[in-house]
Amino acid sequence: MGRAELLGGNMSTQDPSELWGRADGGTDLLQDLGWYHGNLTRHAAEALLLSNGRDGSYLLRDSNEQTGLYSLSVRAKDSVKHFHVEYTGYSFKFGFNEYSSLKDFVKHFANQPLIGSETGTLMVLKHPYPREVEEPCIYESVRVHTAMQTGRTENDLVPTAPSLGTKEGYLTKQGGLVKTWKTRWFTLQRNELKYFKDQMSPEPIRILDLTECSAVQFDYSQERVNCFCLVFPFRTFYLCAKTGVEADEWIKILRWKLSKIRKQLDQGEDTVRSRSFIFK
Repeated sequence: MGRAELLGGNMSTQDPSELWGRADGGTDLLQDLGWYHGNLTRHAAEALLLSNGRDGSYLLRDSNEQTGLYSLSVRAKDSVKHFHVEYTGYSFKFGFNEYSSLKDFVKHFANQPLIGSETGTLMVLKHPYPREVEEPCIYESVRVHTAMQTGRTENDLVPTAPSLGTKEGYLTKQGGLVKTWKTRWFTLQRNELKYFKDQMSPEPIRILDLTECSAVQFDYSQERVNCFCLVFPFRTFYLCAKTGVEADEWIKILRWKLSKIRKQLDQGEDTVRSRSFIFK
């Protein structure tokens, strides 16, 4: 595999986003790739693809984990999955393939490749999501504008939003009354964990509000492997994944959700306390 051509001839000192060279001597800049979104965050990528994309939409962005690492964000129905694209210093690795140039990488995506995640979800990469999107120049006119006398100050203007991290896949769940185990399709969106009879079911069997969940942890009390539990005031839910890696992924993203929820609750309590102090 040929070595990528460089801008300035020094790969070690260049920005990786400028190093998607062509082996034939020309130079293609990553910035010229229409579906490369630069330093777009994971949160913003999910918001874009969920609100304005469709099944099979994808984009490439910088990873916030380390220099030289990129993320391919892909919409799979109602969730967004993220995959690493690694810059090695000579080429770029994606999945089991390695590409020496941007031209080869883009050609691979032009063939609408099928990729699969560890959860078993298969996705066809159909629609690159453009960095530049035409927007209508239409704005509403202000007709009413008045301030309510609430006593609030600029310290009360704490921006909050539900965390967007999504995940989906099959898990085996223990029943509540009858302690049998059944495989269900789970989806995690915003602060809700839903489970369905199967992936094709339109309506969930139940929706769990994670704002009511107090803990997520590995569980070794069941006669099964790769189990974890979610603790609610009314019940503890026992779930099992196919692999330890998959169970660890579920636990990590669920714990991250809980930490965000608690942070928002703490911010709300701080606002109430500060307001109470003002009116004393």
